[in-house]
Amino acid sequence: MTAPDTGAFTAGRAEPDTEALRERALASLLTARDRTTLLTSCVEEPDLTAQHSPLMSPLVWDLAHIGNQEELWLLRAVGGREAMRPEIDGLYDAFEHPRSERPSLPLLAPAEARAYAAEVRGRVMDLLQGADFHGSRLTEAGFVFGMIAQHEQQHDETMLITHQLRRGPRALTASDPEPAAPFTGPAEVLVPGGPFTMGTSTEPWALDNERPAHVREVAPFWIDTTLVTNAAYQAFIEDGGYDTERWWTPDGWAHIRQHSITAPLFWHREGGQWLRRRFGVTEPVPADQPVLHVCWYEADAYARWAGRRLPTEAEWEKAARHDPASGRSRRYPWGDADPAPQHANLGQRHLGPAPAGSFPAGESPLGVRQLIGDVWEWTASDFLPYPGFEAFPYREYSEVFFGSDHKVLRGGSFAVDPVACRGTFRNWDYPIRRQIFSGFRTARSEVA
Repeated sequence: MTAPDTGAFTAGRAEPDTEALRERALASLLTARDRTTLLTSCVEEPDLTAQHSPLMSPLVWDLAHIGNQEELWLLRAVGGREAMRPEIDGLYDAFEHPRSERPSLPLLAPAEARAYAAEVRGRVMDLLQGADFHGSRLTEAGFVFGMIAQHEQQHDETMLITHQLRRGPRALTASDPEPAAPFTGPAEVLVPGGPFTMGTSTEPWALDNERPAHVREVAPFWIDTTLVTNAAYQAFIEDGGYDTERWWTPDGWAHIRQHSITAPLFWHREGGQWLRRRFGVTEPVPADQPVLHVCWYEADAYARWAGRRLPTEAEWEKAARHDPASGRSRRYPWGDADPAPQHANLGQRHLGPAPAGSFPAGESPLGVRQLIGDVWEWTASDFLPYPGFEAFPYREYSEVFFGSDHKVLRGGSFAVDPVACRGTFRNWDYPIRRQIFSGFRTARSEVA
């Protein structure tokens, strides 16, 4: 069942004119490239060409891949230009070579990769000046420019994960989030049952798996007001959570046993204290921050131990977007305005999450905090298409991942730029993944 959708980024305003779209596209592309440049210039060449984990590509692969995707979609698909370097297309096709094989490929050297990405960008800037934002579905409202900005920012998050996995001294620095007043609100809030509009049909830069808007019926449920903290998760560990089979799914129990997992990734215990490694620095685990680097199996086991469960994807989105007073779905928990620093911890402004309960200006109508930013939140749901889904502009973005192999994450993290984070934005990964910036909150069904 389809439904009206009020989720356009122009909510409450007239449609943007061509120059406004051009400026938005330009700003988004430049912001992404600034971050890419920082992430690939803060380490020496050996760290750019090395594979720091079989789960990740060498940083230099990401750099050239970003340029190649920009060339493919903007210069070739939109601009009709001839391929600049057709011989490298296969090297930087993410589906042709798994990450574990990429270091053995004849990749562009760092200087050559930088020059290629810069040349592509220079030509894109010329193309953008004369772009028609109403000529086709691909260019309507600047979609393809937004898609490429989001793609680069997604790789910037991936590269930040590589930096976290990299051994050696700190290469990145950023200020810590502002200290927050201790959260004194209720531990959970009741989300009323009934229908709500999930997904979007009007958000101009939304990707195919966010579409179309449709009505979902959700039973009343309770959801944590704040994210699960390190302190709360430590209680699970100290109570034998990793040694008690009944909290785990069969696959989860087998996985943690096989890999001897006893705590979140990057944690270790020393002298009676939990420590963690964060971007080259070892530090005490902060009790008040959301737990980070846990897989879906760990999140699910904690929820069972706590007598709760993970929220479904529909429950998460209703808690984040539904406004009971008006009955409409907002773009973000706080309303329709684009994210600002007072709303959420986004954009790699900080290199870690803020204390749980931060950002009161970003809370939902029901008072739920930090639904956007800080940590990706595991949900109970498999990654599946919405009713009426249509792959666009290519199947490999979403469609090939649909099924029970992948679990949905929502809300973004501190590593995500606002251009790639919305109340409708969907992320997904295998339930074993822990290197990602993932955490969770819990829920429970209302007892009749």
